[in-house]
Amino acid sequence: MQWETRPSGAWASNFAWAAGRFVLVGIITFLGLIAVTFFIGRVIPIDPALAIVGDRAPAHVVERVREELGLNLPLYRQFFIYVQGVLEGNFGNSVLTTNPVMQDIRRVFPATMELATFGTIIGAVFGVPLGVLAAVKRGSIIDQIVRVIGLIGYSVPIFWLGMIGLVVFYAKLGWTSGPGRIDVVYEYTFTPITGFYLLDAILQKNWDAFWNIFSFIILPASLLGYFSLAYISRMTRSFMLNELEQEYIVAARAKGLSETRIIWGHALRNAAVPLVTVIALSYAGLLEGSVLTETVFSWPGLGLYITNSLQNADMNAVLGGTIIIGTVFVAINLLSDLLYRALDPRTRAR
Repeated sequence: MQWETRPSGAWASNFAWAAGRFVLVGIITFLGLIAVTFFIGRVIPIDPALAIVGDRAPAHVVERVREELGLNLPLYRQFFIYVQGVLEGNFGNSVLTTNPVMQDIRRVFPATMELATFGTIIGAVFGVPLGVLAAVKRGSIIDQIVRVIGLIGYSVPIFWLGMIGLVVFYAKLGWTSGPGRIDVVYEYTFTPITGFYLLDAILQKNWDAFWNIFSFIILPASLLGYFSLAYISRMTRSFMLNELEQEYIVAARAKGLSETRIIWGHALRNAAVPLVTVIALSYAGLLEGSVLTETVFSWPGLGLYITNSLQNADMNAVLGGTIIIGTVFVAINLLSDLLYRALDPRTRAR
């Protein structure tokens, strides 16, 4: 099938314009995210000054802390100071750890990325073939089973699945390790380098630590991968059904090509372009949606950090973590749109 395309120079200009537009949209979205988090932080009935000094501190001490934090200033001035701090990477200090919030985020975010990455890989590796199979066997029992698997993935709360998984695979069968990220015994033989423990263990050729880390991550990553699988398989099925109804599929069958080549070499190849966006959005969703999973498994990532901070009224940490997750989500969304535009030949004719 031939696509009408513009000259490469015109397409490059069009792509550059689209990239500039996406950057502008990203900046506006980022500023909107900052505004929303700021006003949420001011609306909720938690006084940052009291969170720092305690509710039994004298009134003059509380007032002095409020002045140091700038809480006595007009709201618009507080907002501009907050925006300036965020743009400089300064979210203030955490009440819980007393460290700069950005320092804490740099420490815990790799754990969240490792978990979400592993989960996305599992979801894509199993979700795409299942979606293809469901589309090819449309209306059959196989199609119904795949759709039920996806429906359960959307419906069952992940914290419930997490607790059931711990009871079955950790407490009863002993196939995986329990809550946490690595056994204490390996803290003296394993040195984090990148923050991605599996990668760090490989770089150090510490295979005992690698398998120990793997035994901790496999269960929570599989649960996240299951939810990712539900989304990816459903979208793959939809894309494949659309491709299998196209005229080039009829032409390929008329030429006598095998069904395997038609499905995997032609239909899936064309469906792979929008699937890139789907997988990217799934990855972003796992990054922002792993809070409950990290809480159930005591996974020391950004989700657990935000949860503990919220329970201790540490609003600097909560808002800082929220902005980071929102920024990553927006960035992945925009990058996936750009990648879709770069990979899909049909966009070159626009």
